[in-house]
Amino acid sequence: MDFSVVFWVFVVFAVLQPILRQRFLESMRRRRISQIERARGSRVILLVHREERVSLLGLPIIRYLDMNDSEEVLRAIQLTDPNMALDIVLHTPGGLYLAATQIARALGGHKGKVTVFVPHYAMSGGTLIALAADEIMMCPHSVLGPLDPQVEGLPAVSLLRVLEQKPVAEIDDETLVLADIAQKALTQLEQTVAQLLKSRMGATAASELSKTLTSGRWTHDYAITAEEARDMGLPVKTRMPSEVLELLALYPQPILEMPSVEYLPTPHSRNGK
Repeated sequence: MDFSVVFWVFVVFAVLQPILRQRFLESMRRRRISQIERARGSRVILLVHREERVSLLGLPIIRYLDMNDSEEVLRAIQLTDPNMALDIVLHTPGGLYLAATQIARALGGHKGKVTVFVPHYAMSGGTLIALAADEIMMCPHSVLGPLDPQVEGLPAVSLLRVLEQKPVAEIDDETLVLADIAQKALTQLEQTVAQLLKSRMGATAASELSKTLTSGRWTHDYAITAEEARDMGLPVKTRMPSEVLELLALYPQPILEMPSVEYLPTPHSRNGK
């Protein structure tokens, strides 16, 4: 066979292989989503954020919850019968407060049962969305996160403490402005959380929990375990369906380098079966 033919066959295969692989994954995802929907009689919506990389430069881009996400989720909810159950699979570090709030309120207003599945983590805005669910399904080591608002990358509560610890005359104008925004953000988020929780746990308990989650008692990346979330009064269960874990596995992290974690992806037991 002519070498040039072999070369061009290789080039075509190299170009098409990522496309074919992506199409295969998409087909597998839709098939698995359809299977779960039929088994549970629900609408399945996934909100999955992975780290992406710029193709040529290999620069990491962390994806967050944004307005496009909220538009798509709201559209999916609008296409669903109000009495049909919703199953939301969350895997996100959080993101825009407005986007998370829109999704959470839409879920909170849905008549059918809303179940949020957290296979690994749903931090910040992801936790806000989870609070709107009738049931939060987690793995034993899945985590949620605090809801303390951040202003220009700084914790709102910490900015307010500056006002408590220093005379106003010794604080620069920018910090004073940020502290004013921080107070508004803290009040708004506390009210939003209380509204989401009120119908499920009563006004008093909802108010107390909203203060706990937004008060800044933890760092923003603090991991709230399933057990801790349950102790707070959230409707958490740890019976994560294997089908959901298998579905999330079809949303792999893009790999352009040697993986940092590797194993044979099959169940193992001591007796070798």
